[in-house]
Amino acid sequence: MTTSRRDFFKVTTVGGVAASMLGFDLTQAQAEVRELKIARTTETRSTCPYCAVGCGVIIHTLGDKSANVRPAVVHIEGDPDHPINQGALCPKGATIKHNIVNDRRITRPMYRAPGSGKWEEKSWDFMIDRIARLLKDTRDSKLREANALTAVGVIGGCTDNNENNYLLVKAFRAGMGIIPMEQQARI
Repeated sequence: MTTSRRDFFKVTTVGGVAASMLGFDLTQAQAEVRELKIARTTETRSTCPYCAVGCGVIIHTLGDKSANVRPAVVHIEGDPDHPINQGALCPKGATIKHNIVNDRRITRPMYRAPGSGKWEEKSWDFMIDRIARLLKDTRDSKLREANALTAVGVIGGCTDNNENNYLLVKAFRAGMGIIPMEQQARI
């Protein structure tokens, strides 16, 4: 005899009602029933950052979106409405929360000077200026007659859409002459 899921719930519900009618105290069991951890969260749909498949994820954050409240990620799951993964996540995608909520995660720009053995925290302005300066110096010293710079490469991410990748090509290939260019969906 096979028992269906529906039959199981009928039997356990009837059993619980019978137990309470026979004098069993269910207050402790009812106190143990908790609210789901995602009951009061905000759902944000996103894309898994790991590979080029582009699976959809739902990120559940707790916080009331006030200016002085930083939302906390409490749960991440696959997006069942996403056409690629339909709610399923690979082992890497299932661990996204552990990368977001991690005390060892680097959240500020870090810089290690040439020849130095230690990392220093720097401002975003410093880092952007440094990258721009090194890119310009490399372009000025390595650019050939054919306007082809092969000493610098550009890579796009799996979460970039076609418009972003089009702009990457226009800005770096046409504007700066950078030839090595790749998008993660092809890797």
